[in-house]
Amino acid sequence: MNKLLSSAPLNQDLGLTIVRVITGLFMVYHGWEVFDAETMQGYLEWDVFKHTGGSTWVYFGKSTELISGLLLALGLFTRLAAFVLLGVSAYIAFFVGHGIIWYNDQHPFMFVLLAIVYLTMGGGNWSLDKRLFE
Repeated sequence: MNKLLSSAPLNQDLGLTIVRVITGLFMVYHGWEVFDAETMQGYLEWDVFKHTGGSTWVYFGKSTELISGLLLALGLFTRLAAFVLLGVSAYIAFFVGHGIIWYNDQHPFMFVLLAIVYLTMGGGNWSLDKRLFE
């Protein structure tokens, strides 16, 4: 009971690994839309993309979600993937969603927060970063 109420980490590396992998898989799921022409066309109908070279931004964003999600799930180049995820998610939350992070666009902002965690913490012991670079 003392451990449960303590401020000391409780299996921190496993917990961060599980959250990293799930977050990465969520990003892969969102990025996979790059292969669905109908969904991508739907994004191009949004006002925010109509006047800004939308096709380039939509395809770049979805591709970035896919690639950063794969890297994050694998724990490969974790900090780089987290930095890219931070940028894409912040753009979605603050420009596409107009910064309404407390209600409408909570999900993109949650990805911003998770990206900050992995930007600062790295991939952890259960990552390809650990196996390849240490």
